[in-house]
Amino acid sequence: MNGKRRRLLLAAIDPMLEPAEQVEVTTIVNLSSVSVRRTAAFAAASAIMSGGGMAVIPTPTPMYLAMTDRRLFVFRANPTFARPEEHLMTIPRAGLVRSQIKERLLNSSFVVSSPDNEQGLKIIFPLVGRKERNVIAAALPLAG
Repeated sequence: MNGKRRRLLLAAIDPMLEPAEQVEVTTIVNLSSVSVRRTAAFAAASAIMSGGGMAVIPTPTPMYLAMTDRRLFVFRANPTFARPEEHLMTIPRAGLVRSQIKERLLNSSFVVSSPDNEQGLKIIFPLVGRKERNVIAAALPLAG
């Protein structure tokens, strides 16, 4: 994450921080994936509908993720400008566990969950976010 994006994200998080809470890592992630098969089908359908004039490929909305020593913050990222657009959720870190890291060609991911909750949050890191992914993965225990 470049300096301008980081500064804007930290400015958005600052009013939400508790006393002595420290931001440990910030990164850009996706919280849902679009399958390759579905993307190809959508692109083919849009090319057919436009008579071959254009093909549209859906992409997930990028999100900003900030991890403090106590919580995870998720903001919707403005795709055009560097600023965070909307605070989506705050998740306490206490009790969170993660799955094994799944490596792919262009990204990697793991699922963060709480033992008392059936739902998990799949976090997808772009190729350039491996360093931040490793910091977050090291901070969350592996699910047993």
